Amino acid sequence: MNINIKRCNIVDSHILQEIGYETFNETFKNLNSIENMNVYLEKAFNIEQVEKELANTSSQFYFIMIDKIVAGYLKVNTNDAQSEEMGDESLEIERIYIKKDFQKHGLGKYLLNKALEIAEELNKSKIWLGVWEKNENAIAFYKKMGFVQTGTHSFYMGDEEQIDFIMTKTLN
Repeated sequence: MNINIKRCNIVDSHILQEIGYETFNETFKNLNSIENMNVYLEKAFNIEQVEKELANTSSQFYFIMIDKIVAGYLKVNTNDAQSEEMGDESLEIERIYIKKDFQKHGLGKYLLNKALEIAEELNKSKIWLGVWEKNENAIAFYKKMGFVQTGTHSFYMGDEEQIDFIMTKTLN
């Protein structure tokens, strides 16, 4: 199994749109109404939105590739691209998603380590993320990787307010 991480750019927008839509839908479709999922997916993963996020110099996207097949992706944010005001010393992991067929192979850890590497390169002192309070597997993974819950924020899935735990890891 050959694993590579590739930074995305604007020519990757359609692939990013497709994997973003697919992985979010796989992860959350059974836990939300069809209507709310459709509203969110159309808003978050329409091609104009994806291209806008790719063009933001304070955001970076990466594909994780297994034998040249896109298996998942990572999105990190700094500065004003962060979804919460956490300051200039912080890097946000906004998304880590792995396709179902590629889960349980340590790929999430590869992407998390890539985010930590980026934070170090940018001289950030902390890295943080929001994770849905009902996503127990992800919460357990982040705790295992040294993150602690430091707060909460609201996330809207269509018209439904959901609570995300803010989890933070202080860097050396």
